[in-house]
Amino acid sequence: MTDAEVEQFLGEARDLHVATIGPDGAPHMVTMWYGIVDGKIAFWTYGKSQKVRNLERDPRLTVLVADGDQYSELRGIQIQGRARILHDPDDVGAIGEAVYSRNAPRFGDVRFEGRDFEFDDDTRAAVRAMGAKRVGIVVEPDHVVTWDHRKLGGIY
Repeated sequence: MTDAEVEQFLGEARDLHVATIGPDGAPHMVTMWYGIVDGKIAFWTYGKSQKVRNLERDPRLTVLVADGDQYSELRGIQIQGRARILHDPDDVGAIGEAVYSRNAPRFGDVRFEGRDFEFDDDTRAAVRAMGAKRVGIVVEPDHVVTWDHRKLGGIY
């Protein structure tokens, strides 16, 4: 994918598969909602979660965003990198807002389904309150792989 295609794809997709390294060396895989903050994938999660404990011990992670129902439609982005863990409430809140604004209907906020999201004071305060026990994770890429089978024209 081109840089523009990557940006568009990440802007449309919702689910981020996150792999960290567990205490026994085995992969620990979860699916998260994510946002884009300063051009990088970011998500928030509870500070005492297994993935955070894994990243505190070893910041390496791999994330994957993929879609497609038929083989000829498969496309995705895999990023290997390091997690930057943010604890500052303003940083965590900014990530929470990025995640919430992409997923407002999934949080039950149907006011913005199918149209651009804008925070009002009450919604911003609610999102910030959700972040009280969370940390922010920014994916700092080391290696990026992309694919788009739609470009193969049926030839594999």
